Amino acid sequence: MDWNVGPSLSDLQWAMLLPLKNYLMFSNRSKPKFPPTVFLPLVDFQMDESERKMEPNFEQTLQDGKLYRQINALIVAHLRDYNLTQAARAVASATMTSFEVEVPPCRLLDLVAKGLAVEKDEKLRGGVPSAAFLDSGAVMHVAYGSTPAPRTVAIDFGAVHDTKGSSKAFPKHETRHVSEHKNIARCARFSLDGRFVATGSLDMSIKLFEISKIKQMMLPDANTRDGPVRPVIRTFYDHIQELQPINDLDFHPQSPVLISGAKDHTIKFFDFSKTVAKRAFRVIQDTHNVRSVSFHPSGDFLLAGTDHPVAHLYDVNTFQCYLSANVQDLGISASINQVRYSSNGGMYVTASKDGAIRLWDGVTANCVRSIVGAHGTAEAISASFTKDQRFVLSCGKDSSVKLWEIGTGKLVKQYLGAAHTQLRCQAVFNDTQEFVLSIDDQSNEIVVWDALTAEIVARLPSNHIGAPRWLEHSPTEAAFVSCGGDRSVRFWKEIL
Repeated sequence: MDWNVGPSLSDLQWAMLLPLKNYLMFSNRSKPKFPPTVFLPLVDFQMDESERKMEPNFEQTLQDGKLYRQINALIVAHLRDYNLTQAARAVASATMTSFEVEVPPCRLLDLVAKGLAVEKDEKLRGGVPSAAFLDSGAVMHVAYGSTPAPRTVAIDFGAVHDTKGSSKAFPKHETRHVSEHKNIARCARFSLDGRFVATGSLDMSIKLFEISKIKQMMLPDANTRDGPVRPVIRTFYDHIQELQPINDLDFHPQSPVLISGAKDHTIKFFDFSKTVAKRAFRVIQDTHNVRSVSFHPSGDFLLAGTDHPVAHLYDVNTFQCYLSANVQDLGISASINQVRYSSNGGMYVTASKDGAIRLWDGVTANCVRSIVGAHGTAEAISASFTKDQRFVLSCGKDSSVKLWEIGTGKLVKQYLGAAHTQLRCQAVFNDTQEFVLSIDDQSNEIVVWDALTAEIVARLPSNHIGAPRWLEHSPTEAAFVSCGGDRSVRFWKEIL
């Protein structure tokens, strides 16, 4: 696909609906002929018993018709829920589908993502290796990348109205110093399965921790059994330019690969399945300071947010770089502080130094919504999607954390009461999205809000010397990591 020219509507339909059809038909492995257009009118199948017997493909035709009606309903609901009302009514009229059809939020996106996963699984069974960029000597961790079920269903912010006075209590947490770098600890990232966390530093090193060992380390008698528990299982050194810090990290969604983005203009790939490997096995040389990195959920692409105003998209296997085609139309020039994909890769979001939050189409790479001045004239530091991909949580140097509705660009919630005007800290949800966490760099506290009421429900002393620079919450449990200018890394977990 040529990213300098946006694909036509029919191209997008095929790209989205072929894997969807594959997923819906996966259980019986039947492969009906796909129609030349997806928007099919309803067909009234009426046939007597003798005709039914004469038509060997009748049952298959019925099944195909049901599938097409399901697809039409999904498309109408998807367009309607994203406030594309005119398009939704046009499709509903052309396909004789009810405009008010009831479909769970983001159902189409979820099915497409699952369909793509099925396609990839079929290729694997056919002998096509996953993550071809891995060198042949890589030894995979057993079940790495399998994401456990969430503890609870994510909060539906769109269904809640007046929630004042109903704030939840934030569970008590215990914390432990688990390691430290030789200089400022600048960033951290959990793996999707919650089994690992990595930290990056101004000393150009990366530490990889195993969560089970951290928990073992926190037990009262941890160091009286077989000697001290050492939670750091790998340390990587390959960013060698002095004072060119590591800015961000991310884990490959399926393979034991960790990437780092740094001020030395590089993105480096580390294979953590090998116990002795300390150097990157692949390197992308960018043209700018790499401030943020984010893997596509398929693992085949990654985004780099840099000092350039538009995110750089890289094909992981070829390292070819793509840029959005409508950059000049936007008239933007500010650096990107953070870039993050949505959970199915259909969108990505950037937080920029000009205070803007921008939403981008994950297929065409075109900017589909700009929230200019989201944080006034202060920098927008971080931005990430909710699990249902209908909202974005942003944090800025104006001492505010905000929740935005993607479909309208409307401000839904504002979380106030934590000062962050100096450091590049971020705001994060906990794993259930019931709470929002960020840093108060004046009081040296971790501030926790009820995500629905926007009321502060906890202020935790950070236990760092000086305010932390980064918070990262586990995607699978009630645990998070803080790291900061005192070089230390602290692990926090709920007291059960």
